Amino acid sequence: MAQRTFWKGYLKLSLVTCPVAMMPARSQSEKVRFHTLNRRTGNRIQSRFIDAVTGKPVADEDEVRGYPKDDDEYVMMEEDELDSVALESTRTIDIEVFAPRSSVGWIWYDAPHYLVPEGKVGEEAFSVIREAMKATKTVGISRVVLYRRERAVLLEPRDNGIVLWTLRYGDEVRDEKPYFAGIKKMEPEADMKPLMEKLIKSRTKDWSPDLAEDPVQDELLSIIKSKEKGRKATQARPAPKSEGNVVSIMDALKKSLEPRRS
Repeated sequence: MAQRTFWKGYLKLSLVTCPVAMMPARSQSEKVRFHTLNRRTGNRIQSRFIDAVTGKPVADEDEVRGYPKDDDEYVMMEEDELDSVALESTRTIDIEVFAPRSSVGWIWYDAPHYLVPEGKVGEEAFSVIREAMKATKTVGISRVVLYRRERAVLLEPRDNGIVLWTLRYGDEVRDEKPYFAGIKKMEPEADMKPLMEKLIKSRTKDWSPDLAEDPVQDELLSIIKSKEKGRKATQARPAPKSEGNVVSIMDALKKSLEPRRS
């Protein structure tokens, strides 16, 4: 089922503009979720905002955002003051830069969204922008206000639509050099590389969503069904035993290439 639109605005490339709508590409609705209960009564436990000094509950209308100034001192910000920071990117995705698709590392990708034309009037301009990116094998880089912050975003053509990825902020991605600096560069022995390539080839298949399934969720649902029927839940699986250090990589590769037992 298609999700409801959570953002509407305009996609702009120079003088070409079209109305668009955006929906999150991720869904959490199918995940097993738990509520916290009082074990003695079986009733749900409520979370409430409590004044840190008086210990009394705070009414919804008294909640306000505060920017920390000094110890225990804050600058209070009203909602209309926050909304007054009206950036053009609040309602317009203006593509000013394009980059080769392969030049953007996966580590910068944050959250995916589906971008579609809003109404028939925008379909032609939308398709022109989409097909031009396909032909040039590029992605568009822009900015847009989402979740109360201006975010750098990447626009990637996909089928008849566009996937808009929010990108991580520059200070969110750590430099890999300090982590990888201590790893020695080693070339594998000449007769090991073909065996490893053969092993990889034997386990290569086309991507499908089944490869990212959640076995823990399936186990949880099975336990829940058992408890609903009054049966005792299954015992937790023992942790897998370590097979010890591999003495010979060559022997391990050869053994890995043996037919798997069903």
